[in-house]
Amino acid sequence: MLALYELPGGYALLRVVEGGGFKLVKQQLFKDSEEAVDAAKSLMSSELHGTLKKFLKKAGIQEELAVADAKLGGVIKKKLDIPCIHNADVDEIMRKIREQITELVEGLTDQNMLQMSLGLAHTLNRHVLKFSAEKIDVMVIQAIGLLDDLDKELNTYAMRVKEWYGWHFPEMAKILQDNLQYARIILKMGVRENAASTDLSDVIPEDLVAAVRDAAIHSMGVGLTEEDITNIKQLCEEVISTSEYRGQLFEYLKNRMTAIAPNLTTMVGELVGARLISHAGSLMNLAKAPASTVQILGAEKALFRALKQKQKTPKYGLIYHASLVGQAPTAHKGKIARIAACRAALATRVDALAEDVQGPTIGVEGRESVEFKLRKLEGTHILDKADKGIQRMEEPAYSRHEEQAKRPEPTTEKPFRITEDGAKELTKEEKKKRKREAEEAGEEPPAKKDKKDKKEKKEKKKKAEEA
Repeated sequence: MLALYELPGGYALLRVVEGGGFKLVKQQLFKDSEEAVDAAKSLMSSELHGTLKKFLKKAGIQEELAVADAKLGGVIKKKLDIPCIHNADVDEIMRKIREQITELVEGLTDQNMLQMSLGLAHTLNRHVLKFSAEKIDVMVIQAIGLLDDLDKELNTYAMRVKEWYGWHFPEMAKILQDNLQYARIILKMGVRENAASTDLSDVIPEDLVAAVRDAAIHSMGVGLTEEDITNIKQLCEEVISTSEYRGQLFEYLKNRMTAIAPNLTTMVGELVGARLISHAGSLMNLAKAPASTVQILGAEKALFRALKQKQKTPKYGLIYHASLVGQAPTAHKGKIARIAACRAALATRVDALAEDVQGPTIGVEGRESVEFKLRKLEGTHILDKADKGIQRMEEPAYSRHEEQAKRPEPTTEKPFRITEDGAKELTKEEKKKRKREAEEAGEEPPAKKDKKDKKEKKEKKKKAEEA
C-alpha cells in the first residue's frame, strides 16, 4: 500500500513496509511559493490540484493509495481511477509519517520544515485575507461607535456648560439654542459685563448680538471670579474641539461608507447604513440576513417582548431613522420600512458579494422605487417612467347614481323558455291565437292534437316493451 503525504514544499509518495516502516517512492517539489499556496488552497477545499494530478499520473499507481482527506480520495478515484482509502489505520499511518518525515526525505531537516511551514502559513494568510484596505468594514464599525460616544459626550458637556454659566447669565440660554455658538460666545466674551465691548458678529448674527447685549444689561445672574470663568472656558474649549473632531469623523465615515457599501449608503444614508453593519457584526453578516431581519434590526428586545406577551411585533428598528421612512406618513411607515428593507438587503448583497461594483446603480434604482411607492401611497404626484413626466393619480370617486345609469334599462318583454325538443315555448296569447285559427279552419285545436300524438307515442312504446 502507498501513502500520499503533503509537505509545505511539495508531495511525497511513500510505501508502507511490513513492520511499520516507510520507504520514499517518489517526490515532487513546488516551483515557487505561488504554486505552494495554490496547492494548499486546493487541499483545503478538497480539490485535485494540477501539480498533484500530474504527479500521480507519472507515478503509475496500481495499488491502494492511503490519503488523509476522504473527499480528496474520492476525487482522485473518480478522475484518475486510483483506489483510495481513508480510515482509522490511515490516520495512524499519517501520524507516524509526520514523526519520521525528516528521516524519510533526504536533505529535509526540522529547521527547513519549520521555515517552509511558517512561510507557507504567512503567504496563505495573505491570500485568504486578500481584500482592499478600503473594504475593511471594521473601520466603519469602530467609527460609528466612536461617533455615538462623541454625541453623548458632547451633549453631557454642553449641558454642563449651560448649567454652570447659567448661574452667571441665565438669559443667554434662551437666546442661543446652538451649543457650539453658546460655547464660542463664552470663550470670546467671558463675563456678561464684556458683552457691550466685545465684537460677537463673527460668531452669531447681528440680531442675536443685540439680544445678548440687551439681556446682559438686565441679567439677574450672580457674579463670577476669574478662577470660575477660567474653568468654564476650558470646558468650552473641550466642547468646541470635540465638536470639530466629530465633524472630521463624520466626513471620514462618509468616505468609508461610500467605498465599502455605496449602494446601501444611497438607500438608507451613511449613519443608518453604518449602524446596520455595526449591529450585524460585518457587511457579510448583514448581506446574509433576510429583508425581514434587516427591517427589525435593532428592535430585538421589543420583538421578543411582543412574542412573549403575544402582542403585535415591531414594524421597524434602526431603519426607522432612514430619510425614506421618516418622511412617510404614520399610517404608511411600516409598509415603507418593509419595502426599504427589501431594497436595502439587495443593495447590501451587491456591495458585499459583487466583484466589480460600477457605482451605486442598485441603490439609486431601489431609492427611486421606494419613493415611487411612497408617492403612490400618499396619492400625490407620481413619476411616470414611460413618459418621463409627472402625472397626478386621480381615481374617480364611486357614484351610485352613475353606476345605476350604466345599467341597461329593464324591458317589458317576458323571457321565453325552451322546450325539451329545442323549440321555443309559446305564450298564452300565442296558444289562444293558434286555437282560434284552427277552429275557424275547421281543424282540431293544436293542443288536442298534441295530446293525441303524445298518447299514441305512449301506446306504441308500451307495445314495443311488451313485445
